[in-house]
Amino acid sequence: RMAAAPPSYCFVAFPPCSRDGLVVFGKNSARPRDEVQEVVYFAAAEHEPGSKVECTYIEIEQVPKTHAVVLSRPSWLWGAEMGANEHGVCVANEAVLTREPASESEALLGMDLVRLGLERGATAKEALDVIVALLEEHGQGGNYYEDGSSCHTFQSAFLIVDRNEAWILETSGKYWAAEKITEGVKCICNQLSLTTKIDAEHPELRNYVKSQGWWNGDSDFNFSEVFSLADDHLACCSGRESLEKQGGDVSAQAMIDVLRDKDSGVCVDSESFLTTASIVSVLPQDPSFPCIHYFTGTPDPSRSIFKPFIFVDDVKLVPKVQSPSFGNDDPAKKIPRFQEKPDRRHELYKAHEWARSLLETDQDKGQKLMRIMLDLEKQGLEAMEDILSRTEILDPAEVVDLFYDCVDTELKFFK
Repeated sequence: RMAAAPPSYCFVAFPPCSRDGLVVFGKNSARPRDEVQEVVYFAAAEHEPGSKVECTYIEIEQVPKTHAVVLSRPSWLWGAEMGANEHGVCVANEAVLTREPASESEALLGMDLVRLGLERGATAKEALDVIVALLEEHGQGGNYYEDGSSCHTFQSAFLIVDRNEAWILETSGKYWAAEKITEGVKCICNQLSLTTKIDAEHPELRNYVKSQGWWNGDSDFNFSEVFSLADDHLACCSGRESLEKQGGDVSAQAMIDVLRDKDSGVCVDSESFLTTASIVSVLPQDPSFPCIHYFTGTPDPSRSIFKPFIFVDDVKLVPKVQSPSFGNDDPAKKIPRFQEKPDRRHELYKAHEWARSLLETDQDKGQKLMRIMLDLEKQGLEAMEDILSRTEILDPAEVVDLFYDCVDTELKFFK
């Protein structure tokens, strides 16, 4: 039997389920327990004609201009588990299993496609078009984990969101289908979820599944039924009900609460997997307001705090949530890959490890620290709500070191 796909959860809520004309997006990234995620920012850039970009395993053509992006990513790879760009597009991926085994040959990873979609798409639909064109051209494949002893491969699903709409994109090899969402609450996890409502698809999708004998062409075409391994689709979304219960009041705080919920299984802490990082983004439908992206940069959202980031020019970089760089000596870049595992912990991760051990050894001190941290988070959330309720335009100088200061303050509390 194939190893299970990591149980990450991605959510989006649209008005009228969410508060005051806001689209709210969130993801818990479930990954191998000891993997470190970093939060990195790349400024918009222009590239020479003919230049290439080196992704995790393969090199592809670069485009003339890439958008500014902020990413939460496993620090050994090029792409990202989740992130946002300067145009208010958010993308998150899910590893999924389908009846077609995922390719072990090195191609683009689902995580590379997250970053490529963000760097090249100014709307959710543009990001989707970028991802499916790259799938067609380069395919997906290669090891999903930093593991020299065995190759873990998956197909990909994506939640792609902007201020107006979201797309759920599900893939198997280069074949894909997508559904457009403009209202309500949606959740995707490590199983296929698209059924008969398909708003865009690979032009050869239906012919291909007919030729494989997976669909006779007479019954309704149901993507999950055709591509799932067994009847494991549709039973996935435990967090969705709690968001729907908010009744028109899904806010950043409500999304954070859902991501912290261990009882529902949304916050994963199992023998093999841990929620190694989380994101929540608030995208106002009115484009005169800024989008706000909250990152933990540390594992287990129930013991981490969400810190806000807003795109402005010359945003201050935050080395304390960036893993050390090993350049070409990185075992992830040498063939055979992953022959050793370097220490990829960043400063915030190390401080957080100390705090976690305190929570486990000295309950009182640990709880007290957690209360201080949550209070800090609450101040950040309130300051951001204030920005979204103002009538005057935001002064970039006010938020240029926003994320930097939040990380810095968190580190000071740990010290």
